[in-house]
Amino acid sequence: MLAIVIILAAIVLLVIGYITYGSWLAKQWGIDPSRKTPAVEFEDGVDYVAAKPAVLMGHHFSSIAGAGPINGPIQASVFGWVPVFLWCVIGGIFFGGLQDFGSLFASVRHGGKSVGEIIKDSMGKRAQKLFLLFALLVLIMVIASFVNVVAGTFASTNVGFTTGTVTGNETTAMVSVLFIVLAIIYGMLTNKAGLKTGPATVIGIVGIIAALVIGLNCGLAMGRTTWIVLIGVYIAVASLIPVWIMLQPRDYLSSFLLYAMMIVAVCGIFFSAFASNTATFELPAFTSWNTSVGGLFPALFITVACGACSGFHSLISTGTSSKQLASEKDAKAIGYGSMLIESALGVVSMIAVGMVFTRYQAGEFGSPAVAFATGIASMFSLDTASHVYNVVYTLLTLAVSVFALTSLDTGTRLSRFMFTELFLKEGEATWKDASGIRKFLAHPLTGTIFMVVVGCLLGGMSLTAIWGLFGAANQLLAGLALMAVAAWLGEVGKNNKMFFIPMIFMLVATLTFLVMRIKSLITACIAGTVWGDWFMLIVAIAMVILAIFLVVEGVSTFSKQAKSKSKA
Repeated sequence: MLAIVIILAAIVLLVIGYITYGSWLAKQWGIDPSRKTPAVEFEDGVDYVAAKPAVLMGHHFSSIAGAGPINGPIQASVFGWVPVFLWCVIGGIFFGGLQDFGSLFASVRHGGKSVGEIIKDSMGKRAQKLFLLFALLVLIMVIASFVNVVAGTFASTNVGFTTGTVTGNETTAMVSVLFIVLAIIYGMLTNKAGLKTGPATVIGIVGIIAALVIGLNCGLAMGRTTWIVLIGVYIAVASLIPVWIMLQPRDYLSSFLLYAMMIVAVCGIFFSAFASNTATFELPAFTSWNTSVGGLFPALFITVACGACSGFHSLISTGTSSKQLASEKDAKAIGYGSMLIESALGVVSMIAVGMVFTRYQAGEFGSPAVAFATGIASMFSLDTASHVYNVVYTLLTLAVSVFALTSLDTGTRLSRFMFTELFLKEGEATWKDASGIRKFLAHPLTGTIFMVVVGCLLGGMSLTAIWGLFGAANQLLAGLALMAVAAWLGEVGKNNKMFFIPMIFMLVATLTFLVMRIKSLITACIAGTVWGDWFMLIVAIAMVILAIFLVVEGVSTFSKQAKSKSKA
């Protein structure tokens, strides 16, 4: 029964937050449905393409979710359910939702441009370049990490098509490839054949079911290296082609898997409370101030990550979603609402691992995703040989894998935008306006190839080092994004006071974590010559230096704004 109380409390609090705080933010900032959005004003059929609210919601939610709200809360569960619950709910309402909504709104008012452009207008060109370098560093880690995860999920010792006895990896690979084909068909039907969203969605859902059935009976088998190469080619192409061909339809269709996954999980929570031979919630309310992932502060707030607040979300809000928003009236639902749904998913993930917490602590599961699928499947039956258990487990594993690939191709498109921005001068709108070597470097193909090649090369190596830094980099990016939006709101005379506490907290928590990490890495590097330790040390120091410079620029901007107000 405790699990039911936890999920109901989370849903009620998040809904109240959306209705009250979300609406208050929209009023404070002046959301105006009558204004033309960049998607309408600058529509180009490639990046600026107005999407229907449901389609954009699917893209945005699928892209920000990925595997983050599953991995983070499960890893942080070692602190107990109360800290994770509180941070997911409070963090989602007052930190993550604020950042996502604010970033989307600021980008829409900047012609669909990135956080870098927002920073340039309020903090200057130097701050913009520093932020772009930081964001590209984070995106390289995103690409490398997810390439490794997806390739590992697909890899098989067999080669070719397999039938009969199909491994989980071969099934996941087949379904993911079929999803890509299905997305292209959906995009063509809705954008070229003129089919309405409703009928196309029905066809898409039928296609998803067909893909799952095919994948469960016929697998696609290749080695890990081959998959890394193919994934690299896929994300490069996906980042360059018009969004209506792949990005919009794929993420929209993928979102139905995520919605289904959450519905199945909630049903499992209720079912397990009243049925026999099912798992029971065994996660303590609180375990310890210090655990295997570190001290409660700052480790909890870094580890939960996407379940409460994520800097990667600001890049999506300002990189792809703002270029597809058809009306400002939908900004609250897409920017703020998606984050709160993700917070709910974070609480669901924590409950899932709570059902198998003893086994999780014993190290029985190879990854948080496996613990998540096992926990929810166990809510329906403890008999691992039962049909119900296997169907639920397989569907959940597939869903997690599909979303890892979704975040990967979105991240690659974002890196293309920012790589181009890095080499443009004042007054240059696109790479075509640049000259000489800058025109070559700013070309979309150059940035795409560079980011994909570097990301895939790192993804092909041991990525324990990169995963160790991804959480801190992501949360530090959140603090900087909060600072960027706050500075812009102050510049245009709108209320930005709600940003200061979340901004300061995220910056202090992440910088504290990174300083502690640098100290331990220095000790490790002195003791040995593991490449991962040196890599993490260099990247961690670079991030701290870039962040400190940006914070100094931010403080200077806020100080000037305060003096200007006092004179007025």
